Amino acid sequence: MEYINNYIEANKDRFLNELFDFIRIPSVSAKPENKQDMYAAAEFLKNKLLEAGVDFAEVNETAGHPVVYAEKMIDPKLPTVMVYGHYDVQPAEPLELWHSKPFEPEVRDGKIWARGADDDKGQLYMQVKAFELMNKTGNLACNIKFMVEGEEEVGSMNLGDYCKANKVKLKSDVIVVSDTTIIANDTPSITTGLRGLSYVQVEVTGPNRDLHSGLYGGAIVNPANALAKMIAKLHDDNYKITIPGFYDDVVEISREERDLMALAPFNLENYKKSLDIDAVKGETGYLPKEHTGIRPCLDVNGMWSGYTGEGAKTILPSKAFAKISMRLVPNQDPEIISRLISEYLTKIAPEGVRVKVEYLHGGNAYVSPVDIAAYKAAEFAMEKTFGKQPIPVRSGGSIPIIALFEKELEVKSILMGFGLESDAIHSPNENYPLFNFYKGIETIPYFFNKFSKTAFV
Repeated sequence: MEYINNYIEANKDRFLNELFDFIRIPSVSAKPENKQDMYAAAEFLKNKLLEAGVDFAEVNETAGHPVVYAEKMIDPKLPTVMVYGHYDVQPAEPLELWHSKPFEPEVRDGKIWARGADDDKGQLYMQVKAFELMNKTGNLACNIKFMVEGEEEVGSMNLGDYCKANKVKLKSDVIVVSDTTIIANDTPSITTGLRGLSYVQVEVTGPNRDLHSGLYGGAIVNPANALAKMIAKLHDDNYKITIPGFYDDVVEISREERDLMALAPFNLENYKKSLDIDAVKGETGYLPKEHTGIRPCLDVNGMWSGYTGEGAKTILPSKAFAKISMRLVPNQDPEIISRLISEYLTKIAPEGVRVKVEYLHGGNAYVSPVDIAAYKAAEFAMEKTFGKQPIPVRSGGSIPIIALFEKELEVKSILMGFGLESDAIHSPNENYPLFNFYKGIETIPYFFNKFSKTAFV
């Protein structure tokens, strides 16, 4: 389809400049001070969708940040594809680790460097420009809807209610998400599974105030010491999680599927070198890539207590805190898991402290079948543009709202992303290769064209 590359070549500089304008809006959903930026990003996206040719676009209020909805219905007899993405981004801190300003995008070494360059503004904007391409050239083969939220990075806490309230408006035959990765630019892949998530905050309280560590140290339980010991008990020596009942609902993967997953290229030495580590450790009996794809895990995301400023302040802290994420596999319920860790931490806490565990957010795991028309269309599209059949892979990451889509909207999602693991999403110096940005715009029309011919066969 020659029109695709011709349109991209004629408009590639404009596409990039528009993306840069989008990135410059610091739409950090986690920070109250960026609330107006959230609305600015939503309005920007709405206007760009209108310019691309949707029938209408609107910014819908929620209890939190707004949802952008748009649609182009060309024929009710044709299948409808809904594109999901998010316009919010992670906080940029620590700012001193960035090599350039996080919200002033730059191109260096063939990559876009900025917060949101990949996750998810760059990948979302591929979908917007691919739609423009298909619409402006008269080659839009399906109806299309867009649902873009502003709270993915903080747990999508209001999108579930939005979906429940708008089931008729959101009706579609498949949801396409570009918010995942491929193995490499010479090894395309399609994400067929996502781990679920249970995210909690632990608070351990000892004395009713911070105390002088000389006058009280050694006489009472230090909450920071207690929390450290409790966390150390969450894994055994084989890196298995020790919480009673944690694995009860885990769906074990067949030997055949594990063998298929093993076909994906993986170089352990390169993996360690890229992370500047000398060893990898995980649950005994599983390969490194299986640890992040088919097994649950538990990790401390942050700990704090007492005095952490410059110099010395000799206190025994009143409280200690930790944030803990547990990545889950199919059939594990995030709320049940949060209850289990709460019960376990309370049980193993020493006398002299009190434990509070707050469930912050979470979502179920998701697995996409590889034998449905939408997956076959994505497979066809990536093979056309990359020249290789994509490998199905299960991601270690979580997009909690995907499982909710299947429950509330009764529709499957296809995770056709174009990012790379080296893109440093959520970290300083996030980046997105220009190759991947334009390759996504090139590939998406092939998906639409193929899906329109096979969706109802």
